[in-house]
Amino acid sequence: MPKMKTKSSAKKRFKMTATGKVKTAQAGKRHGMIKRTTKFIRDARGTTTLSAPDAKIVKSYMPYDR
Repeated sequence: MPKMKTKSSAKKRFKMTATGKVKTAQAGKRHGMIKRTTKFIRDARGTTTLSAPDAKIVKSYMPYDR
């Protein structure tokens, strides 16, 4: 059998944690920060983990990153 391919867009955007969760950057922080509240900006610092249904999709894009 040939090797399965990893989606290049997924490997640039997501990382896997040691426990198998999918880590990603916080959404909504690329532009338009003037209209965002200070609370939103503060809470959206750093990274976050994806919900289980979304993580299942992303894991299918990265078959060897488990």
